[in-house]
Amino acid sequence: MTVATRTMRALAKTRPGPGAELIEREVPAPGVGEVLLHMEAASICGTDYHLYAWDPWAREVVKPPVILGHELAGRVVGIGSGVTRVREGDLVGVESHLVDWSCAQCRAGNEHLCRHLRIIGAHVDGGFAEYVVIPETNAIESNGLDPAVVALQEPMGNAVHAAFVEPIEFRTVLVTGCGPIGLCAVGIARAADAALVIATDTEPYRLELAGRMGADLVLDATDPETPRRIADATGGDGVEVVLEMSGAGAALNQALGVVTRGGRISLLGIFSEPVRVDLSDLVIQKGVRLYGIYGRRIYDTWERTQALLRSGALDVTPILTHRFDLAEWERGFDLIASRHAGKVVLLP
Repeated sequence: MTVATRTMRALAKTRPGPGAELIEREVPAPGVGEVLLHMEAASICGTDYHLYAWDPWAREVVKPPVILGHELAGRVVGIGSGVTRVREGDLVGVESHLVDWSCAQCRAGNEHLCRHLRIIGAHVDGGFAEYVVIPETNAIESNGLDPAVVALQEPMGNAVHAAFVEPIEFRTVLVTGCGPIGLCAVGIARAADAALVIATDTEPYRLELAGRMGADLVLDATDPETPRRIADATGGDGVEVVLEMSGAGAALNQALGVVTRGGRISLLGIFSEPVRVDLSDLVIQKGVRLYGIYGRRIYDTWERTQALLRSGALDVTPILTHRFDLAEWERGFDLIASRHAGKVVLLP
């Protein structure tokens, strides 16, 4: 397949400081073991907004210039030497973690925790562009899914990892934080036959989406009656599983208060500042298990994510609330900031 143009549009972080810029770049060429993708969908992540806003985390991680975007779906239009698995014309998703495959973590099967981990769209050019080059090892088969759903698999995989670190079937589940990954977690818990799915957030818009994704009970996290209502819904025992997706200290402490003795909490939300927790009363003496969840297990989580989507038990379309042309990227970022959106998809 021939690339018709030598230049492309790309949304890039061109210099330190808040903001981003739509620029023209040369179309990259695939090297050894790499493929060139023509992008068909790229969704905006909270991480992209952090980079756009240039918060302290972004200042530590990113060295501009870099093209943003790591939740991607694209059509293979060029193949470098040594590529054997994917073919021109294939629609693929993208595993955003670039790993060295040789450090102690990779050798132990924990590639997602690679000591030399790099992220597409943060450390190397990403997919808020018309074309992007990725390693063949990071191209994930689309299995006939819509491109926007293919791109959604990247953040959805985080929720799959968090949910299934222990069995979830027939357990009572609380999802704290109903951004796109939290909404995925609600749908995953419902599809996995959780006995009861409760969702908390501070935004009515997001709680309405949580209900559409299958939550049995949606609660305002700031309502003083919320812990009592969770206790009532669980017969006074508290929830057996918490999937913490908010990164808010208040949500974590509320979760620790309502989780049952011997329960578990998967921690995926990133906290912007240190959180004070009563470990003695709320963790140690309750026998609570805490799991730090980062990214997706490569490739086990992808297989499980695709199985959920193929089964028909999980419909993620309510999460895909907005689609814009790449030129309208500012509207997309404004929606993310407003928190009145599910997943915003850019169409290069």
